[in-house]
Amino acid sequence: MPQLFGPNQQIHFCASRDGTRIAYATMGEGPPLVKAANWLTHLELDWGSPVWRHWLAELARHHTLVRYDERGCGLSDREAADISFEAFVQDLEAVVDALRLERFVLLGISQGGAIAVAYAVRHPERVSHLVLYGAYPRGRNARARSPGEREEAETMVKLVELGWGREDPAFRQFFTAQFIPGGTLEQQRWFNELERRSASPEAAVRILRAFHEIDVTALAPQITRPTLVLHSDGDARVPFDEGRLFASLIPGARFVPLASRNHILLEPEPAWRDFVAELRGFLPRTAGARTEGFGDLGARESEVLELIAQGLDNAQIAARLGLSEKTVRNHITAIFTKVQAETRAQAIVHARDAGYGKASA
Repeated sequence: MPQLFGPNQQIHFCASRDGTRIAYATMGEGPPLVKAANWLTHLELDWGSPVWRHWLAELARHHTLVRYDERGCGLSDREAADISFEAFVQDLEAVVDALRLERFVLLGISQGGAIAVAYAVRHPERVSHLVLYGAYPRGRNARARSPGEREEAETMVKLVELGWGREDPAFRQFFTAQFIPGGTLEQQRWFNELERRSASPEAAVRILRAFHEIDVTALAPQITRPTLVLHSDGDARVPFDEGRLFASLIPGARFVPLASRNHILLEPEPAWRDFVAELRGFLPRTAGARTEGFGDLGARESEVLELIAQGLDNAQIAARLGLSEKTVRNHITAIFTKVQAETRAQAIVHARDAGYGKASA
């Protein structure tokens, strides 16, 4: 029987290609949204977290959220023989295969973005939409331009070796300050403890070294799925320019800068509300939430309708989406036809009945 650690959360295990046991969890209802694993997660602890709980609640609001602990972390096997980028991609493949998912939205956060890109290139038929947040196509060593930058990357590894397992959180606070510099004292204390409990010092060192070598710059141009790339403009953990680079490499990707210093967006900040609005506008609506014609809307039309339902006028929509007002008017004409609305007021009523317009709430 699955173990329950949160509302509707079920935890199971599957075996990756090399036999490593991977813990994965499902929660929520609706079409599947798979989150590629990123560093510093623990399926049992994250649901009650002041850092991650709002993420999980939002991602599971209209979807069946699938997430898993990467090898070496959380509830997955802590002492995996192979800690490498290829193994990380195989773990994602194992989870998807265990659930027999045919088609799903794929989310990659931080280094999970590179894993998601590699998966989407290998299995384009399974990925409907790709979302990358705070992600990077090149790890620290791959993007280093000088011996000094490579030495800085190695210094971070040494910090993990020296202080990761200590009760005193002083060493781990260095990483916490990069992930959530805007966090409250409670949030920072929780994240310090997550670091210690999510991975052993030995596993953390091996994982960090693998991350530093990531390079998917040759894979990103092969992505064929609709892609949304979001990145905090003051991200202290992953440079903003890496997010820009990702978006420039993926054909047709839309790039959204977010005004935040946090690598993990926190619930009270405006950037989190912006992230939610962009995500809801980009993803297809669930079948149960559509009225006639809503299932025919394209991703951009859904974005426009979301903003109409929030009460924005054409000029505001154009500014928000970086479009001309003429393009917005063309989208609105197509939307009215598909949702059988004769006026803007009718479109707003239909849209709100179908679940649009809640992102501003």
